[in-house]
Amino acid sequence: MTDENKSAANVTPLRSTRPCPECKRPSQREHYPFCSSRCRNVDLNRWLSGAYVLPAVESADDSETDLED
Repeated sequence: MTDENKSAANVTPLRSTRPCPECKRPSQREHYPFCSSRCRNVDLNRWLSGAYVLPAVESADDSETDLED
């Protein structure tokens, strides 16, 4: 091995490995925080389809301001 390869092997990762939010396998650096492009695309599809939408709840204060306008 050359000196250049030895130093590249000792590089510490920028982020720690975490479980993939989709399948729980260890994350990969190029797809972080996911383990693969497949899991990344599954998550993107859920965002785009509205699966992550929080339900809206109207409070009593909101309805009173609408009546005044």
